[in-house]
Amino acid sequence: MKSRHMFMISLGGVIGTGFFLGSGYTIQQAGPIGAILSYLVGGFIMYLTMACLGELSVHMPVSGSFQTYTSRFIGRGTGFTVGWIYWLGWAVTVALELLASGQLMQRWFPDVGVWVWCLVFGVLLFLLNALSARSFGETEFWFSGIKVSAILLFIILGAGAMFGFIPMNSGESAPLFSAFTNEHSWLPNGWTGLILTMITVNFSFQGTELIGIAAGESEDPEKTIPRTIRMAVWRTFIFFCLAIFVLAALIPWEQAGVVESPFVMVFDAIGIPYAADIMNFVILTALLSVANSGLYAATRMLWSLSRENSLNPKMGQVNRRGVPINSLLLTMGIAFLSLLCSVFAADTVFVWLISLAGLGAQVGWIAITASQLAFRRHYSKNGGKLEDLAYRAPLYPYLPLLGLILNISVLVSLAFDSEQRIALYCGVPFAILCYLYYYLAVKPRQDKRNTPEHKLDKSSNPELA
Repeated sequence: MKSRHMFMISLGGVIGTGFFLGSGYTIQQAGPIGAILSYLVGGFIMYLTMACLGELSVHMPVSGSFQTYTSRFIGRGTGFTVGWIYWLGWAVTVALELLASGQLMQRWFPDVGVWVWCLVFGVLLFLLNALSARSFGETEFWFSGIKVSAILLFIILGAGAMFGFIPMNSGESAPLFSAFTNEHSWLPNGWTGLILTMITVNFSFQGTELIGIAAGESEDPEKTIPRTIRMAVWRTFIFFCLAIFVLAALIPWEQAGVVESPFVMVFDAIGIPYAADIMNFVILTALLSVANSGLYAATRMLWSLSRENSLNPKMGQVNRRGVPINSLLLTMGIAFLSLLCSVFAADTVFVWLISLAGLGAQVGWIAITASQLAFRRHYSKNGGKLEDLAYRAPLYPYLPLLGLILNISVLVSLAFDSEQRIALYCGVPFAILCYLYYYLAVKPRQDKRNTPEHKLDKSSNPELA
């Protein structure tokens, strides 16, 4: 994949419904200034994490990326657990995005069942991923292009209304900076509101780590990955902050959390015809884009686990186009099974799966920052020279350590949010089960394969080799 593919893949995992639909909640809870502050801090955490990922993925560009780094520099049991949590999170996310896509299609085709659209979109995404990494990258390039164009158009039109160049339907004068100067602009719900929004905002930035997962299939990683990370981090940061700035200026914070989408509200306010239909299409594109990226990420994570003998070797087999087809089939199968949970266990199992979906990405970010710290110690201990690293995380170890602390803080803060606490209730037992399974079943098998007798049998038997 080329640099443009890698850049759009990172945006594809980030710009989703959490931003298009959840930004209003952030403004309502934290107020106009607090919302901007939340996104500034979230963007800073993203920068720290991606700087760590850049050093790792340029030095060792492999599909599966941080799971491999965690196994090598922290511990194979930890890498095994991280890989499964991250895989399950994305597999469930694919299901959630397909389900939401089917529900959005009800606006235009109310007589067609949601499951029909889930099946149609699921098969389409499967075929795109099965063709080749290049076809996946090309599709994601156009999916993400639509989302980015919509955000840019919103920023331009919204800024025009904010400064009076575009009249408001209500006939009111241009708001200018009035939303940021009144008595309620700064933390109307106190510091608690800001902390709760930080959890949501940090999750909305997650998905940029897909750059590392795609590193093994990129063109000229030493040049492509650093350039892609710089573009993804700064452009995502600017897109999000400018969009939130315009939203906070045009929408009263008291009303922001009760609208279906704050973007629709702004488009309606400045007289854009068919605003709801336009945003419905953009959000549909965002959903399919995230599902497309998630299917790719989860498939490569299974492939990585298989290559480390942590999973059946069949999961590591690739087709003639280089796609791990068995891993793709398993991921797609789990995604479709998750859809059934929304029907038969909507109030129990499905809620748990949603929590694991959000937890997976946060665990991935923690693994990235921890792996970079462990890698640099390992690299220096074994005589490696810093000048030989094509890309280095800045101000080591201070910024990487700060990134690790902030990421862990976000994970711990889930315990203080009653609505998101279930992520820890589900994630901690799942992690314990993964560790137990690794040490009771996987590690003995790996140790056996590393014995001299097994290596002799493998070398003397062409079929085993």
